[in-house]
Amino acid sequence: MLRLVVLISGRGSNLGALIDYTAQADVSAQIVKVIADRPAKGCARAESANIPSQIIDPARIDGDFETALAGAIDEAAADFICLAGFMRVLSAGFCGRYAGKIINIHPSLLPAYKGLDTHARVLAAGEAVHGCSVHLVTAELDGGAVLARAQVSVRPDDNAESLAARVLVKEHILYPLVIGALVSGAIRIGPDGISHHPRTIPGRIAGAGHPLKWSKLFLVEPHAPE
Repeated sequence: MLRLVVLISGRGSNLGALIDYTAQADVSAQIVKVIADRPAKGCARAESANIPSQIIDPARIDGDFETALAGAIDEAAADFICLAGFMRVLSAGFCGRYAGKIINIHPSLLPAYKGLDTHARVLAAGEAVHGCSVHLVTAELDGGAVLARAQVSVRPDDNAESLAARVLVKEHILYPLVIGALVSGAIRIGPDGISHHPRTIPGRIAGAGHPLKWSKLFLVEPHAPE
């Protein structure tokens, strides 16, 4: 059973997708704790699914935030740490401590458009495609190895809000897919790097079809409607 700790800062939209996916009996992954760095609506979503949640607010604790965070993660014996709308930059020391175990979903086709305001920047640049990426977290902002991407077409009448909404649909497919790929061995992360293997992904994900077959095609686009 793959043990996951999810870090959030807000409503927990991608957290919800991960909760729904890991709740399935044939998915050998479990969210063992949700940690927020501020009071967050996502904590209520976790509690409603009987998942323990914890708030570690840097403004309300004595001592170092990352020390407290690491203590909570280690106590949960997490195999992977999933960032889902977590709005803090983690230090190089923290990333090094959990190297190869922290993953994040970012709203762009990395390595393009790292950082914030990706939807508006994509539109301003006149791009034809946009999307999201799941990647390993390293000391370089949004610079870790990409595990998978999903893309959407940019429409002539798009604004930042409409484009963000379609990308979010893809995020809710892609993040669970990557968890399923880690569970099944379709993605393997080891000392020699990352490898991809043809596998059937366990469980079902809304909008992704069934059965789910992992291949390097998921580095471009999971086959799901926009």
